[in-house]
Amino acid sequence: MKHPGMINKVYNVSDEIFNWSQDNFKRAADIIKKYPDSRQQSAVIPLLDLAQRQNSGWLSKTAIEKVAETLSMSYIRVLEVATFYSMFNLEPVGENFVQICRTTPCWLRGSDKLVEVAKEVSNTKLGEISDDKKFTIVEVECLGACCNAPMVQINDDYYEDLDEVSFKKLLTNLKQSKETIKGSQIGRQTSHPQREKNA
Repeated sequence: MKHPGMINKVYNVSDEIFNWSQDNFKRAADIIKKYPDSRQQSAVIPLLDLAQRQNSGWLSKTAIEKVAETLSMSYIRVLEVATFYSMFNLEPVGENFVQICRTTPCWLRGSDKLVEVAKEVSNTKLGEISDDKKFTIVEVECLGACCNAPMVQINDDYYEDLDEVSFKKLLTNLKQSKETIKGSQIGRQTSHPQREKNA
């Protein structure tokens, strides 16, 4: 789910000129080589992802322009892709981009309570960056781990089988730059049925 007004904000955020890092320039070239000569613009999604990762989790106007230049595409065509997919952010985000699933299975298992915990720990509203720059919290649609609901995605990692206590501990650890346990927070193996405590 895009932040309200995000498309307009891409023009209002002053940003530095974006250039590929030396490593990412090579990565971009390797990605492009995977496509036939007449279809290299098909690399637009992986190149936008690469640019977003280099740019601290968001795509500035100049980052989008660099992807367009790299693929010999018009800026507007690359912007169309960036605004279509919810995986791309067109405004800065915190160090931990927390996406809370609000689709029915997660909601039935308490994701609304997770939203309140996230706002409390981060001391910020949905869609905003916390004052310490540690968090941006957003609500999203299904992330595909329904059987381990409720779950959230933080940056590239899934955290599943959450409750208010485990989620608060998780966010507190992230706030203090401590290690976290990824995946199921109750030790479940993938999507195996949850064992009874007395079994």
